[in-house]
Amino acid sequence: MTTNTGGPAFPAPAGVAHITEQGMSLRDYFAAKAMQGMLAYAYFRPLAMEDLYARDAYVMADAMLKTRGTP
Repeated sequence: MTTNTGGPAFPAPAGVAHITEQGMSLRDYFAAKAMQGMLAYAYFRPLAMEDLYARDAYVMADAMLKTRGTP
């Protein structure tokens, strides 16, 4: 199964030839924002459950991509 990344989070403008690396994917950007929100809530801080919070951030990112209709 291929994971939908949503493409680059910050694509280079058309015609910019010297940019060869697109950076993080839109999926990674969404996951980072979801994680930021989770960690900002005082009672939602990971205590030896980092893997669960990281997984949940990507679950949220995948839901955002699906809702957005990203191919």
